[in-house]
Amino acid sequence: MKVSINDTRCQGHARCIYFAPEVFEIDDEGYAKVKPGFETVPPELEDKVRKACANCPELSIVVTE
Repeated sequence: MKVSINDTRCQGHARCIYFAPEVFEIDDEGYAKVKPGFETVPPELEDKVRKACANCPELSIVVTE
């Protein structure tokens, strides 16, 4: 599974960090981004990333299976 953030949609709600803090972080401007090295999600974190994606109010998390 691969994950990315659509920068034009993210509004900085940070729900992704709540669900998958291992994978997401907030940048200096207050928007979410994928931590370096986690663009390909480790299998043990896939469920957390799916929950983060499902809870993003702006639908800015892009998951590719």
